[in-house]
Amino acid sequence: MTTMAARDATMFWLSRRGANDVFLLYCFAETGSTTDELRAFLAARSARIPDLRIRIREIPGNLDYPRWEPAEFTAQQFVTHRPSGLGWPALLDRVGELLGTGVNGTESPWRVHVFRDVRDAPASAGPVLVVVLQISHALADGTRAAAVARSLFAPAPVGEVIPSSPGVPVDNSEDPPVEPVKTPARPVDYWGQICAWGTDARVAGVLRFPRQLVTTARRGRAAHRAQRELADRTAAGKVPAPTKGFAPNALNPSAPVGVFDHRVRMLVVDAERIRVPGRTVTVVALTAISRALITYLAEIGDRPDRLGTALPMALPGTAAAHNHYRGLSIDLHIDEPDLALRAGLIAADLATRRERALNPLLAVQDRVGATVPAVFAARDVARADLDGVPAALDGNTVVSSVYRGAADLAFAGAPVLFTGGFPALGTVMHLTHGVHGIGETIALSVHADARVLPNPDRYLALLADSLDAVVASHREASGV
Repeated sequence: MTTMAARDATMFWLSRRGANDVFLLYCFAETGSTTDELRAFLAARSARIPDLRIRIREIPGNLDYPRWEPAEFTAQQFVTHRPSGLGWPALLDRVGELLGTGVNGTESPWRVHVFRDVRDAPASAGPVLVVVLQISHALADGTRAAAVARSLFAPAPVGEVIPSSPGVPVDNSEDPPVEPVKTPARPVDYWGQICAWGTDARVAGVLRFPRQLVTTARRGRAAHRAQRELADRTAAGKVPAPTKGFAPNALNPSAPVGVFDHRVRMLVVDAERIRVPGRTVTVVALTAISRALITYLAEIGDRPDRLGTALPMALPGTAAAHNHYRGLSIDLHIDEPDLALRAGLIAADLATRRERALNPLLAVQDRVGATVPAVFAARDVARADLDGVPAALDGNTVVSSVYRGAADLAFAGAPVLFTGGFPALGTVMHLTHGVHGIGETIALSVHADARVLPNPDRYLALLADSLDAVVASHREASGV
């Protein structure tokens, strides 16, 4: 068993206070394989992926961080949704219902939802097979989850045969809630003999406690020095200054998101449609989102003076935790009416945010949290104010942008068509966006609280129009 990194444990504890799972949607062409064969294929593939063969084991009293322990695939991790033959709008409604749910990491930190024979999907002339991979945020961030999905649906090796699944099919189209696993008072080993694992884990946590306190204090002093040096270097102009926070607006109400209030929309386009020389897909998407948002907010009478987004950035180097990213706070520069110039300002802001985020002095500060004793970390998560909205936010929305590689994935021989993702909603963020590419297809996904975005189709239309406007502005600026 492996001790969970502090950052991953925080994600696990936060999942007890609100849905924060990672959801990845993959659309494949429909296949002639039976659903039982698809389940068997998934079981065989997942058995070869280390991240899909573990689950969480909590330590009683949070005397130490949870452990990753081995776990085998169970049929309940493959959820078949019925009826088959849904239209695309109905499919999106069903996906929205999933986004308010959470996996039980102590049973299994992931599951797959399968929708068969879906009609009228984008980028397809025929029925499609939609797969939604749901992963605990403790197990993976967006980049790691995409890598897991790539392993799960990688091109078939030469000679691979889709396994059959004889026997009575498992009826798991309904997904009942599962209570968290509790460590037994007298745990037993593989042969049913009483063992002292639970006691040993607590003892190990207690023994580590003094060393963790000393290390945390030492790293805290180093972090304080790093913080002062960073401030001095920022004042001297050697490091970009942090972004000034953004005032909450209609996208950031204080009321929590209801379990059944999640709404989903997707805009699927060819990459060539939004490809602009000198601009990344992320910058083009951010610029389009900025225009769509201010148009929408103006329509409801709440146009802000400033607008920003939080953007997760994967960190380089070896990951010490399954969550290996840093959030960037990006100004969307809505005061610049020329969209080509606005894109340039956003690109420049993105570059300076990355430069600051990669400063080694910030890494020194990050190291403090890695050694805080688990009992204190768990207590802080339990006591954190998740209901209030701060006066200044890192962003009014979230945009997660991940390129998921070549379009060579397949599910039991069925080729992938496109992919999307839906960053979680929270107390502050009631509208989030995903920008996900595979091959030459890009999907812009919208995940919203129905009370904040009661007409998601209107917003999707604004987003599509804004994409065209951003591309047109660049062509006009270049004289094309």
